[in-house]
Formats: sequence, C-alpha cells, structure tokens
Amino acid sequence: MFKKKFMSLLVMLMLVLTLAACQSPGTEAPAAETPETETPAEAPADETATIYPLEVTDASGKTVTLEQEPEKVISLSPAATEIVYAIGAGEKLVGRTDYCKYPAEVADVVSVGAITEPNIETIASLEPDLILVSNMFTDDVRIKLESLGYKVLDLSSHDTFEGVYNAIAQTGNVLNRQDQANAIVEDMKATIAEVEEKVAGVESKTVYYVVGYGESGDYTAGAGTFIDQMLTMAGGANVANDMEGWKYSIEKLVEKDPEYVICSLYNDDKAGIESTNGYKELTAVKEGRLVEIDNNLIDLQGPRLAEGLLELAKIMHPELF
Repeated sequence: MFKKKFMSLLVMLMLVLTLAACQSPGTEAPAAETPETETPAEAPADETATIYPLEVTDASGKTVTLEQEPEKVISLSPAATEIVYAIGAGEKLVGRTDYCKYPAEVADVVSVGAITEPNIETIASLEPDLILVSNMFTDDVRIKLESLGYKVLDLSSHDTFEGVYNAIAQTGNVLNRQDQANAIVEDMKATIAEVEEKVAGVESKTVYYVVGYGESGDYTAGAGTFIDQMLTMAGGANVANDMEGWKYSIEKLVEKDPEYVICSLYNDDKAGIESTNGYKELTAVKEGRLVEIDNNLIDLQGPRLAEGLLELAKIMHPELF
C-alpha cells in the first residue's frame, strides 16, 4: 500500500531531504515549543542587537542586504518556520507553506501554497520584507521572486548539523534575535554531546528506518543520507548502508533481520508494516521492536533535530537513558 506519508517522502527522495506533510501538530513533542508570549519588545540592555543595514551571505553563496529589521517574513520552508518560532520571532511571520505545521499556532498564518510552487499573488499581497527558503526550494522560483524585488534568504543546511546551526544563527541575526538563536544552538550541541557520550563504546544495534513500504516499493535511508548519519550517531548500525540512496530490497531486509525497525508515528504506518509480507516476518516486528517516532524530528533539519537524535538513541539503547 502506497502510504500518504510515503508520497511526501518520495518528494524528499527526489529533492534530497524534505518533510512529512501529514502530521498532527497537537502530538508534537513539547521540548521544541516556543514561548507563548513572545513580543517584539525592546531588547534588554545585555542582548546582542543586530545592526542594520545588514549584509549576509546565505547558504547558496548569494549576498542579501537588509536595510532594516524585517517585520513581515514569509517562510517557504517548514524547518525555517520552526526556527522563526523557536527564536521568538513568530509574530513576524505573515506567510508560510501548506507543509508548515509546527508549532500549532502557525495554522493561523496565511498559507502561500506549496514549497516548490508558491502562489506569487498571495506573496505579493502580504508585502514581505524577507522570504526564507531552504533545501527544497528551486532556483527558478527564487529568480522570479527576486525579479519582483523581494529579499530571499536561503537557509539550506546541506544535510549537516553544522548547517542547521548556521541556519538558526543566521535567522537569529537577520531577525534581531541573536541571543535566542545562540541559546538554541548551545542546547542542541549539549544534547548531541550527551547522546554521543552515552553511546560511546556501546555495541551498535542493527536498525532499519522505514521511509516507504508495500506494493509501490520499499524505501529507506541508505549510506550517505543524513538519516543514516543520525542512526550511527545514536548508536545504531544501519543495515541499509550497503547501498546509496533510498530504494531497498525487501529480500535483503529479511535476510539482515535487524534488531530494530523504526517507522513514522503518523498514518498508521506501524499497523501497515505489521501486516505487510516480509516485514511481518522480521524478528523485530514479531518481538515488539518495531518502534514509532515523530519523523518530523529527523526529517526536518531545524531546532528539534537534536531531540530527534536523542529519541533514536532511546529507542535503540533504552538502558542508557
């Protein structure tokens, strides 16, 4: 069965790494929730304030100049949207994509459509000072937006934690929330260091991460993908690291019979896997080690990524946590 979540992640396969569009915002982990009463109040005296005009070089290498602090921001990236709220600048967001679903209050923000094909007329009506984009954005749309006079900032992480840190720090810089951004990065680094310290020297657990399954094919995170890196950092040994990319063989999976199988919390993936030929024969499935995770914690390369790494480690090494 070709699952709805798999359809979203198939876009990720074609465009490197994206998100799961179908989720229930109310079920998100509370650790990444942003303050409920963040206002654009005057910065405290000890806060590092951004000085405008500000010239920045984004992830694509392009230079963007902001004459003054942006007050009306559109995000064409779920990860960028999460960053904006996490640094306490949610009140600046006037537009977002259909796929920006976290935190819950983003539902009140006007949608400008899809990530790769946003509605230009809607964007124009919102009169943004800045448009934030990331991994899935296309050059064609950027060129069109820039030709209309809009400032576009690329926050692509390039599938590295360092890239995520840079995206958070740069967002904090351009939106005059440097201290908040720096605090988030430091918290992420502390969580990652904790995980790596605890799993150091521990025998790795063999694991398989389900991206898609069933009649339309079996997909996972192969060698070189960011999810493969995260599984390794969390003390896992990805059984699919014998291939690159995303397409896998159910016969290989059955032969390798990993100790853990991890799937999405959403769309009844667990129930579907438990009843699908090949998967239901796996020892992990039979013995209750098919474990759900909020895949947005690892698919979306934003401020909750360290939390995602911690959750992966807890799944495979619960005795350490």
